[in-house]
Amino acid sequence: MTLRRLFGVAIGLATLGLASQTRLDAQPNLRSMYVSVVDDAGAPAPGLGPSDFMVREDNTAREVLRVGPADEPMQIAVLVDTSQAARSDIPHMRTALPAFVAALTQASQGEWKNQVAIIGFGERPTILAEYTSLPAALQKGIDRIWPMPSSGPYLLDAISETSQGFKKREVQRPVIIAIAAEGEELSYAGYEQVLDRLSSAGAPLYALMLGTPNTSTRDESRNRQIVLDRGPASSGGYREQLLTSMALDGKLKLLANQLTHQYLVTYSRPESLIPPERITVAATKPGLTARGTPVKVAAKAAR
Repeated sequence: MTLRRLFGVAIGLATLGLASQTRLDAQPNLRSMYVSVVDDAGAPAPGLGPSDFMVREDNTAREVLRVGPADEPMQIAVLVDTSQAARSDIPHMRTALPAFVAALTQASQGEWKNQVAIIGFGERPTILAEYTSLPAALQKGIDRIWPMPSSGPYLLDAISETSQGFKKREVQRPVIIAIAAEGEELSYAGYEQVLDRLSSAGAPLYALMLGTPNTSTRDESRNRQIVLDRGPASSGGYREQLLTSMALDGKLKLLANQLTHQYLVTYSRPESLIPPERITVAATKPGLTARGTPVKVAAKAAR
């Protein structure tokens, strides 16, 4: 084959590949999910492709078209219990959080960095550090984590207000991480309002609960348990029960590793006037667990 013919074939293949990718990107019915895939030890599973994922909308399987690293910067709200009930846990929070926020805010691909905020919820939700990637500002917020005398926890109000803030600012990749001592709940927000706002924000909820689960039948405690049962499962996060706050350091390191090694999974959806009520993702390989959060349409369009 002559040099001219080889050159022509190469140009033709490149043009075909570019045209195929353009047609794929131009399809109006593409949807995406941010997905964590972990093994039995909780470590991220690398090197997965489209055939390794199963996406379902209302129990109907969808075709997974492409898989790549999730490199969109995250805005991560870390909600910390500063109530009197958490006074014995707070020293461990202050010890474990610096390495956690450092792992989340280190530069990854390009110049993008994740941003973290520290929010206390003893009495009313209070911002201890605004969303930032600056280590000094985050350390200053961690240094402000102290138990508030005679205060009670307002975890649900903190989740609700944080979700509402994400929604108003149209944050593209929000995450909520709550660290709370088991006990009573004093929030004014009911579970339905909290779950609705969490869903509207498109934020996965990760709840690290410290101590023995609360079995109180009071309405406020019941609201808390419903949110902690349904919220993480429906949003793509999870709830972890830690009997002692001394386990926080290891659990936060594991969570940081999972968040910084997520996949962006893109699949096709047929034309429909009615959006699905439930979207789930699973790993097809044995021994792997997948959790996913749908990318909001407005956020996806802005990419």
